[in-house]
Amino acid sequence: MSLASRVAVVYGTRPEIIKLAPVITELGDDALVIDSGQHYDHELSGQYREVFGIGEPDIRVDGVGGKSRGEQISRMLGELTAVFEERRPGAVLVQGDTNTVSAAAQAANYLGIPIGHVEAGLRSYDRAMPEEINRLLAGALSDVHFAPTRRSAVNLINEGVDRERVMVTGNTIVEATHRAARRSAAPVASWFPRGILPPAFAIATIHRPENTDSAPALARVLRGLHGLSMPVLFFVHPRTRAAIERFGLERETNGLILHPSPASTDFLHVLSAAAVAVSDSGGVQEEATVLKVPVAVVRNSTERPEAVEAGWATLIRPGVDIAAAVEHFLRSERPDPSLPTPYGDGQASVRIAAVARMLASGRAPAEAITLAARHSSTPGTSVELDATP
Repeated sequence: MSLASRVAVVYGTRPEIIKLAPVITELGDDALVIDSGQHYDHELSGQYREVFGIGEPDIRVDGVGGKSRGEQISRMLGELTAVFEERRPGAVLVQGDTNTVSAAAQAANYLGIPIGHVEAGLRSYDRAMPEEINRLLAGALSDVHFAPTRRSAVNLINEGVDRERVMVTGNTIVEATHRAARRSAAPVASWFPRGILPPAFAIATIHRPENTDSAPALARVLRGLHGLSMPVLFFVHPRTRAAIERFGLERETNGLILHPSPASTDFLHVLSAAAVAVSDSGGVQEEATVLKVPVAVVRNSTERPEAVEAGWATLIRPGVDIAAAVEHFLRSERPDPSLPTPYGDGQASVRIAAVARMLASGRAPAEAITLAARHSSTPGTSVELDATP
């Protein structure tokens, strides 16, 4: 593939790195990898590039991390526009619902460069979530929509997206999770005091603004974790760590087993052994579902209802007693672990890379999907329903 027809793959956060790594690997030398700089420390990005073996990006934008949402998007939009003008990729791939997605999709669209949106069509229908706005914007600007599930594809079609530009690929989290889980990791017992593994334990990750931007909200979560009937490994996101210190809630963490955010291999290894995960992370909802571990989602809404419908997740909204809700969830019946995950067969990155190459070579969106599917041993799925299921 010529330089002019390379596929620019833009990421800026840990979840984007994890979910785009299989696509970057699949594209090989056809990928022009760009780090927007949205998350800027090694704990949140460098270790994940190492884990998935994708190395350093070809281009990194500086001066973005730690800024407000408007400042981040503004700076990334300007910098990515300059990069796209200079390098002129044949197509741009973005993933998910971050500020990086908003900026990269706008920059590519304004320059007439076709956009492929990985993990398209997720909807929480909660416009108070910044992520929902980013998803809607990406949906309006993208040329090809890589929907991870049939439900997300139907969401797009119901919003007026041409069904010929939508491809159900599965979610790259399946291959990313299994790839990371295969790597060697520290023994689960090593995360506990004196290296003694309890009979059952919970994992907690909390970072979203609705849980960390006010003292009452964060205190509710910390007290809820205290109320669980098992030890809690609390992997503390830097945003959450700063909020605990800002609100003077250090005493509320007493009794919890605190660790910094671990490498993906270590996290997934521990997650696979947990009795339950308590999290507000979209990625953890998916990873837990792939690994068949119950996950309690501490949020007002979720854009991943498939995990709830499959029986592996439950939504705990504000005002609900977290400990009581988790205990009730654990007493409920789990689905058969042998049933397949709702997130696909682990071939999503193959499908996405094939279409991205076609798009970058100048094919129209619908033609790119058709030709890639025709030449693939694992074609994506079309959507035949007009009504939301």
